[in-house]
Amino acid sequence: MDRVSTLPDGVLCHILSFLPTKQAALTSVLSKSWLNLWKLVPNLDIDDSEFLHPAEGKGERDEIRQSFVDFVDRVLALQGDSPIKKFSLKSITCVHPDHVNRWISTVLQRGVSDLTLFIDFSYEDIEEGYSLPEEMFVSRTLVELKIRSERYVDWWHRDRGTVLPMLKTLDIDSQFIHCGEMERFLPSFPVLEKLRMANMEWIQSVETVSSASLKELSIHGTGCEGFRNPKSISFDTPSLLSFNYSDLVAEDYPLVNMKALFEARINFIVTENQIKRVRAPNDDSLEDDEGDVILRFGNVVKLMNGIQSVQKLYLTADTLEVLSLCCESVPLFNNLKTLGITSEEGRGWQAMPVLLRKCSYIEFLLVEGLLHYVTDKCGDTCDCIFREDKGRSLTSCPVKKLEIRGFRGTIKEMTMIKHFLVYFPCLKEINIYVEENDPTELRFPEVSKVINQIMEEYNKFSSCNVQLLVTDYLFEKWTAKGRVL
Repeated sequence: MDRVSTLPDGVLCHILSFLPTKQAALTSVLSKSWLNLWKLVPNLDIDDSEFLHPAEGKGERDEIRQSFVDFVDRVLALQGDSPIKKFSLKSITCVHPDHVNRWISTVLQRGVSDLTLFIDFSYEDIEEGYSLPEEMFVSRTLVELKIRSERYVDWWHRDRGTVLPMLKTLDIDSQFIHCGEMERFLPSFPVLEKLRMANMEWIQSVETVSSASLKELSIHGTGCEGFRNPKSISFDTPSLLSFNYSDLVAEDYPLVNMKALFEARINFIVTENQIKRVRAPNDDSLEDDEGDVILRFGNVVKLMNGIQSVQKLYLTADTLEVLSLCCESVPLFNNLKTLGITSEEGRGWQAMPVLLRKCSYIEFLLVEGLLHYVTDKCGDTCDCIFREDKGRSLTSCPVKKLEIRGFRGTIKEMTMIKHFLVYFPCLKEINIYVEENDPTELRFPEVSKVINQIMEEYNKFSSCNVQLLVTDYLFEKWTAKGRVL
C-alpha cells in the first residue's frame, strides 16, 4: 500500500518543497494524484547545473541553455498565480539577464518573501554591469534577499527610489557592489536586521552606517575608488550584536555606537609599504607619500573604544600591526571572555602585551599560527627575545583555555608553548591542532613526543593539570590531563 500518497496534499507539498524543482516535477509521473501537486509547492529551487552538467562543454551549447530557459518559463507558467514563498535561482552559465529579470519580476509579483540569486552573465550581455529589475526596489513582501554574482551589481536606483519595508536580511556578494551613499541607502530598509556586503566600495570618503534595527553587520570593503583609504567611517548601530569588518583603514572613526555588541571580527587591510610605516612612522628614509595617512591610523582606537562592550573579539595579523600605533590607548575590555588572533610570520605582535593586560576577564585565547615577525616591542608575550621581565603581561592574564591552530612543530613554537605554560597562572587546558594541509616540521608521533616532554618538564614545578588535545592529519583526537597519549 502506498501510504505516502494517502497523506494530505498540504503535507505532500511541504515534503516536495525540500526538493530541487526539477526533481519535484518528476513526481508528477507517479500517479494521477501526484500530477499537479508539484505545481502547488510554494518553494522553488532551480539550478541550471542539473541541465548543463556534467557533460563537458554542454553549457556552451545554445540549445541546452535554451532548454533551461524554457523549463523555468514553463514552471512559472504552470503554477499560475499561486503564491511563492521562497525562490532560489542558480544560473551561472550566462543565461541572458533579460530572462533572469523576467523570472525575478514574476516571483516578486507573486509575493516571494525569500529570494536567493546565484547568477553570472557574459561580459557581452552586461558590459556596464548588471541592473536588477525595478520591481526589486519597491517590493513589499521581500524579507530575505541574497545575491551572488561574479559581475558588477548595480543595486542603487537613486532616481527611482528604493523602499523595502519588510526586508530583514540583505546579503550581496559580487565582483563589485554599487549601492550609493550609505546615508541614503540604509533608510530604504527600516526593519533590516542583517546586512552583509562583500567587495563594496565607499562612494564618498566620508560615510556613516546608521541603522537602529541592524543586529548583524558584515562589511568586506575595498576602500574608496582606486583602493584609497577612506577619510572617515562612522557606525551608529545601537542594536548591533555581531560586527564583521574587513576594509582599508579609515583615517578616522569619529562615531562608533555599538553598545549592545556581543561579537566582533576586525581585519584591517594594509599594504607592505604601510606596514613599514606603521613600524617606523617617523622614519624619513622611507620613500612614500603615505606618512601622514599612517599617522592617522592611530584613530582606530576610536573604533576599539566603540566596541569595548564586546564579549568575543577576533583580530587578524594586519590588525595587530595597526593597533601597535595606539595600543597604550586601547580601552579596557571588561566584558571580553574570548580573544582570537591570527598570526603570520611577516606580521608582529607589538600590540599583544598591552592587549592582554586590557582584557582583565578573558578566559579563552585562540591563536591561529604562533610564528610571527619578531621585534623588541613584542614584549614579554613571547619568548623570542630575552627580557628580564619576561612573562609579566601573561602573569596577570586569567586565561583558562588556550587553543593553538596551524601548529607546525618548529622549535620556536615549542618554546612558545612552554612559555605560555609557565606564565599563564590560570591555564587549565591547551588544545593544539596540527592542520591536515599545513606544512609541518614533524609528523604526529614526533609532535606528540616533543609536547609530552614539555608537559613532563612543566609538571615538575606545577600542580596544575593541563589538558592537551592534538589533532593529526586524520583529525583523530588524543586527550589526557597533564599529558599526551
